[in-house]
Amino acid sequence: MSDNFFAYISRMRYIERWSLMRNALPENIQEHSHMVAVIAHALGVIRRDVFHTDCDPNACAAAALYHDASEILTGDLPTPIKYYNPAIKNAYKQVEQIACQKLLATLPAELRPAFQPLLTEAEYRDIVKAADKLSAYIKCIEERRAGNDEFLSAEKQTRAVLEQNPLPEVRYFMAHFIPAFELTLDELGTIEE
Repeated sequence: MSDNFFAYISRMRYIERWSLMRNALPENIQEHSHMVAVIAHALGVIRRDVFHTDCDPNACAAAALYHDASEILTGDLPTPIKYYNPAIKNAYKQVEQIACQKLLATLPAELRPAFQPLLTEAEYRDIVKAADKLSAYIKCIEERRAGNDEFLSAEKQTRAVLEQNPLPEVRYFMAHFIPAFELTLDELGTIEE
């Protein structure tokens, strides 16, 4: 039935992430998608303004907002299962594509062309994937800082993946913004006028 799209999108808050791990700070896909959108926007601005490469940061942010929308219908499959072998990975990609098509069908026909690329991440896929990984890394830092050692291995693995990322925007973000996530509010200081 069309016209249910945004009611489905609002249900992102009920899909918990990191389901196989003990979380000191629970995170749902709505919260995660917001952070990924913030980071994707930043990466787009860095690409455009620092590295002088054509980029639309707003399009990056919009794509990131919807990057996990399929999980409204599929749930968040744990990473060790999702990437266990190529057959499972490919099957899950197909499930995600079907879920995206079902979500698109809940929009009026005249709106579907505008949302189709957002649900499929056709544009700025590299930035959205990098932002997703940076968000996961930040989550690991936050869990460690909250005294939860459950995320130590994930933090190490995620950092290694980020260090191998070829995008200069990722290196820039890591160098300039990640260190602040190690600080307390008092250490961050006050915002100057």
